Amino acid sequence: MLLPVNPTLGVVLAVLLLAAVAVAALARLGHARAIALAGLRAAVQLAAVSALIGWVVRVLPALLCFLLLMFAVAVRTAGRRITANRTWWWAAAPIAAGVVPVVGVLLLTGLLPPRGLAVIPVVGILIGGALTATVLAGRRALDQLELRRGEFEAGLALGLLDREARMEVARPAASDALLPGLDQTRTVGLVTLPGAFVGMLLGGASPVQAGAVQLFVLVALLAVQAVACAVVLELIARGTIHRAPTGR
Repeated sequence: MLLPVNPTLGVVLAVLLLAAVAVAALARLGHARAIALAGLRAAVQLAAVSALIGWVVRVLPALLCFLLLMFAVAVRTAGRRITANRTWWWAAAPIAAGVVPVVGVLLLTGLLPPRGLAVIPVVGILIGGALTATVLAGRRALDQLELRRGEFEAGLALGLLDREARMEVARPAASDALLPGLDQTRTVGLVTLPGAFVGMLLGGASPVQAGAVQLFVLVALLAVQAVACAVVLELIARGTIHRAPTGR
């Protein structure tokens, strides 16, 4: 076991969280309260999941509901990070477009066993990757459209359609959302040993098996994130996702 679950672990976690909050506050990074709340939420949520996971994986309806909950929370989080109006729910499109086909292929080919203990972590990793890519691409694209409003209007003056003018401004910024995944894939095994690899080794798998699983995760994430970025960029270019106030 990598970490013993005892009072010492609780104390160390509390100290690390307080240190993160203190640094953010002293450096005026503006997220001290958010860091504290995120740490506390993570503790509560993981405790709840740990208590429920053994039951969820054995009951198909519960498993499906748990996966839908993961998806719903990701959509809500991504949408609210991108825009504060009613277009937030469109974040469901890039996340689903990236995750559903990849999971479907893995299940149909038998690479992903249709068992709860296998499906939940893989789907969770893919949804998390799609969430990150959607947020980064969406926020950066909308930020650029605000900052470079003049270039957008110049494109319209030259005869470009709204979609084309937005795309010219937003595409370079949105594509940067792929960089974290690319860097992680390029440096795997040289800079870090990711969680899937370490988890497989701790579970008793051979290094070759652990490497194969990690490679599968990284490549699947690249596919998911590329699709998510492309879809959210298209929605922004068409004006489906925007920051204009629409009421609540």
